[in-house]
Amino acid sequence: MSKLKNLKKDLRKFERPEKAKVLTRFFKTGKGEYAEGDQFLGLKTDETRSVARKYSDLNYSDLKNLLESKIHEERMVAVMVLINRFKKGNLDIKKEVYEFFINNLSGINNWDLVDVSVPHIIGGYLYLAKGNRNVLYDFAKSNNLWKKRIGIMSTFYFIRNYEYQDTLRISEILLTYNHDLIHKAVGWMLREIGNRNLQAEEKFLKIYYKKMPRTMLRYAIEKFPERLRIKYLESKI
Repeated sequence: MSKLKNLKKDLRKFERPEKAKVLTRFFKTGKGEYAEGDQFLGLKTDETRSVARKYSDLNYSDLKNLLESKIHEERMVAVMVLINRFKKGNLDIKKEVYEFFINNLSGINNWDLVDVSVPHIIGGYLYLAKGNRNVLYDFAKSNNLWKKRIGIMSTFYFIRNYEYQDTLRISEILLTYNHDLIHKAVGWMLREIGNRNLQAEEKFLKIYYKKMPRTMLRYAIEKFPERLRIKYLESKI
């Protein structure tokens, strides 16, 4: 039996149909919802991670197969293998993982897959290789929900290294995009800036907070002192 078939078999050892039903509702897989058609086995994160560790040397052809799967946990295993390979590899390996990842983004099509992977693989590579970051702006301006989220979430790596400019510029691009998953992601990244440099976040908010969707603003100011948070919510800044 091939390594790929063994991996899929190992995942199914943890299958929980009842939990899978809950996950399909939680991740909005119904007709017309953002993850329409996504299928789940019902695994816990640590179970998926254990399978990823076991098959850490999986080749790129098999990883591509997994990323094209309709089964969410199969795509997540591929993502986890790629993250580990990226973290452990030298810059040449990181470039290899990054390029493979960029060429197979169609499989990164739910918010958890985006959030767990792109800060490391896309943000990490662009930061460490001092690469051109235009790809993130292209993602932010695309018509694809997941690419938009990838654009902003990739900047989390920059924020952790106290670079905020790209996050703020991409936040401005996404400011009026009408989707809750973008509102939350932008607000979250603005909050992460504020956790490190409140002045940098407030400078941005004072210009744009009145234009922001309410969810984005609430996420952005979640950690503010209560009195200041209320001022923003009541537009009294």
